[in-house]
Amino acid sequence: MRILFLSPRQVLPALSGAKLREYHFLSALSSGAEVTYLYFSDAGAPPLTVADLPFCREVVAVPKPPAYGLVSTLRGIAGRWPLPILNYTSPAMSAAVAHQMATGDFDIIHLDSIHMIRYALAAAERNSSLKAIYNWHNIESEAMLRFSETTPVLARRWYARHTAVKLQALERVILNAAFGHVVCSERERAQLQLMAPAARIAVVENGVDTAYFRASGEPGDSPALPPKIVFVGSMDYFPNSDAAIFFANQVWPAIRSRLPDSELLIVGNNPGPAVRALGELPGVTVTGRVADVRPYYRQALAAVVPLRTGGGTRLKILEAMAASVPVVSTPLGAEGLEVVDGENALLVEATDTQGWVDHLVRLADSPAAHHQLIGAGLRLVQTRYDWEMLGGILRKTYVRWLRAAGTSGAPAG
Repeated sequence: MRILFLSPRQVLPALSGAKLREYHFLSALSSGAEVTYLYFSDAGAPPLTVADLPFCREVVAVPKPPAYGLVSTLRGIAGRWPLPILNYTSPAMSAAVAHQMATGDFDIIHLDSIHMIRYALAAAERNSSLKAIYNWHNIESEAMLRFSETTPVLARRWYARHTAVKLQALERVILNAAFGHVVCSERERAQLQLMAPAARIAVVENGVDTAYFRASGEPGDSPALPPKIVFVGSMDYFPNSDAAIFFANQVWPAIRSRLPDSELLIVGNNPGPAVRALGELPGVTVTGRVADVRPYYRQALAAVVPLRTGGGTRLKILEAMAASVPVVSTPLGAEGLEVVDGENALLVEATDTQGWVDHLVRLADSPAAHHQLIGAGLRLVQTRYDWEMLGGILRKTYVRWLRAAGTSGAPAG
């Protein structure tokens, strides 16, 4: 297979769930194909090269365009393309895609999210046999609609609902026109196939490098005293920052009244002013970006995932389980994962303050409950969510699809 892999983000450093999924997709596909990686680079960051991603045939960086400008915002409201697409519209990327299409003979153009649709359409005009496959990190219209339900600002609420409608219309077009789609969960596949019953959709779940995180501790290791509660996630992603602010202000005081020496560690890159301010609260530490999250897991009583909005599936849950840390999450936070409440995770509604308190106090007071949850979570990720296994599923899916389409680029055997 020859794959042109287009991404709206710079995959390294892999500090977010989207980047981790993309990195492992790149690695998996490259083991059975020639992959050219074309991506939007972060401002001020040196461009990635084949030395950074040695499994790729070629790595090409394009500067990320400015986002949320006034003109783009107005065009997003009134025009054909919603703002999330316009934010990734770049003449430089169009030129880079055109160059690759003129100089390379690709079987597949892989779009790492629907944000890159305009480049897929342009590439298809140059090569009508090119197969477009989209990797859906979440359902964008669903995530936007959920945002509209949580934001208290009326103008943002209207904008989000308006944009969600436009995104859903665009998603229907993509689902019916593209060769294939990869989603994170069976729930998302079922939802998308309601929009497009004939669409070719495969589930390749989010995963975790279990060996890497397994080094954090052994089941039965005693968590640090005083109890430490961790919330891990990129804080420049609204659902994470919203969850951190809500949890620290609305839930944490009640937890600390029962566990008076406990500490809340908010671990993740790019915290904004509102998140950084949480560090002024009693028992709360905001770390910002850390080189290695495993030491924070190693000392944790539990990992909390108090998400109230967003979409997709949360790698932070899988990482915590692989690091032998019990997980307490909202149902939305655990959405799309095969978790069983009370067996391998504890689920509680975001606003159920007493539920959060009860779960965390029980984990602090009961070594048996703590150990049971650790063991069940670890078994789940080792048998269901290891990236090496999921990468094999992704490769086989692409090969099977190409063979069924009669494409010569599909390898034999």
